[in-house]
Amino acid sequence: MSEVHKIAVIGLPQSGKSSLTKALQGLAKPHDIEFVEVHHPDELHGHTYDVVLQVVDATRLEESLMLTPHIIDEQEKIVLAIGRYDLLQKTDHSLDIPKLEQLIGVPTCRVSVRLNYGLPECLEIIERTIHKPASTAHPIYHLRDQADEDTYRAYVHGILTETLTHAKDDKHQTRLERIDKVLTNPWLGFPIMMAILYFVFWCTFTLGAYPQEWIEMGIDALSDTLRGVMEPTWWSSLLIDGVLAGVGAVLAFLPNIIILFFFISLMEDSGYMAREAYIMDAIMHRVGLHGRSFVPMLMGFGCNVPAIMAARDIQNPKDRVLTMLMVPFMSCSARLPVYMLFVDTFFEHHKALVMISLYAIGICLSVLFALIMKRTRWFRQDDDDTVNELPEFRVPKARNTVAHIWERVADYLQKICTVILWASVIIWALEYFPTQDLNDLEHSYLASIGQFVAPLMEPLGFDWKMSVCLITGLPAKEAIVSTLAILYGGDISAAGFTPLTAYSFMLFVLLYFPCVATIATLHREAGKQWAWFTVVHSLFLAWFISFIVYQIGSLFI
Repeated sequence: MSEVHKIAVIGLPQSGKSSLTKALQGLAKPHDIEFVEVHHPDELHGHTYDVVLQVVDATRLEESLMLTPHIIDEQEKIVLAIGRYDLLQKTDHSLDIPKLEQLIGVPTCRVSVRLNYGLPECLEIIERTIHKPASTAHPIYHLRDQADEDTYRAYVHGILTETLTHAKDDKHQTRLERIDKVLTNPWLGFPIMMAILYFVFWCTFTLGAYPQEWIEMGIDALSDTLRGVMEPTWWSSLLIDGVLAGVGAVLAFLPNIIILFFFISLMEDSGYMAREAYIMDAIMHRVGLHGRSFVPMLMGFGCNVPAIMAARDIQNPKDRVLTMLMVPFMSCSARLPVYMLFVDTFFEHHKALVMISLYAIGICLSVLFALIMKRTRWFRQDDDDTVNELPEFRVPKARNTVAHIWERVADYLQKICTVILWASVIIWALEYFPTQDLNDLEHSYLASIGQFVAPLMEPLGFDWKMSVCLITGLPAKEAIVSTLAILYGGDISAAGFTPLTAYSFMLFVLLYFPCVATIATLHREAGKQWAWFTVVHSLFLAWFISFIVYQIGSLFI
């Protein structure tokens, strides 16, 4: 039986098996060659591959080629495959492939599955490379030993200067390139970004209001039906006042979650998220970071846990840790139901503006936090990294959009069936016992806990019930909504909240650490000391900001 040669393919999107890998595998069936996709050079470590096929994006040449020395650190035999070359040509740019191959010293070819171009030639080059001894005479093999990343960046820039021919003037630009110039304009880019975010939140509230109302009506109808057919026992109270009230309050915001992540998926898949990072690059540089640190922060709007893990790709260790510490300032989707509940109730005519203000405050405070931390001995350094290239705009694929939405919905439903369900049961039990009377909350176990922390929270305008809600939000912020529903019977408008206390409460939810899972991830990725630092400083900052807002607001309201 002949030996099977394993080829690692790197540089492809991480969503599913790529069409390029499938096409090459189909051609290679009679040749005893197996293609294996990897997504980071670290995944090559400890594995033996006959050849590594690096797929280079023709529209992001510099960024793609910067990965090459890291690949050679793990595997010596590599082949470059220039993909999406037709998109480069549409802009009247061209790349001298033979000269690129000569200067970089690595076998290079062009491939396109969509145009059915270059695949047999690519396979032929791979087969030759398998049986050819690895050479260390090429410049890239010597440069990989350079400790300074900037040396290789300068080398890549020099290669592209000699091999990449640019369009001569703006008349050759495509319509998308002209749009791109407007979206990334130093003066127009930020206002456009804020307008897009306003539109997204407006749609989230306006379009989500109808299905949200239907779900709430269904839950109320089910509760009334159960009350009519069940005896008033502790079991029926647990089911109706605990599980159904708590879980139903969080479930009602599912349509809003779907709508929000539909738009986020469109922005990610179209390439606009990368433009947002580019726009923020100048701001990030003012605090000693760069636009790449903003990408994990953007991911934090979905969930802080994968966002912290995404910061692994930042090369500088100090920037990597600092970015991880900035992520919890981002309003993750777990906080969204809390915001929506209060915004719907107290800010009916300014919903989108209030939502944007919360997200903007989180971003601004994260930047201020980084500015302060960069002046401490732990993070002080010079940094001149920049965001150099942007992916081209592309039409989002329906399959990817549905997959992204389902991922978030599945996570939301999983939390409802686990953390929220158990939190609802525990809150109900603390409220029901020892009096076994939900109308006598003042003598319940829950009241004892709330009244213990109430003096600390009173300067923020919070009573003991609000304080308890913040405690139940430690495992998951969605639990705050279920606790509010159980304690206040689903009507917070008549529960002592005012627009001022509501906003102060939302700020506290925004600023204290998102959940236990986030702290556990920080512990694993950045170390125990930074995990505890985040717990302490976020609680202090949440209390301080809420205190300032409530006390100053009380002078005018």
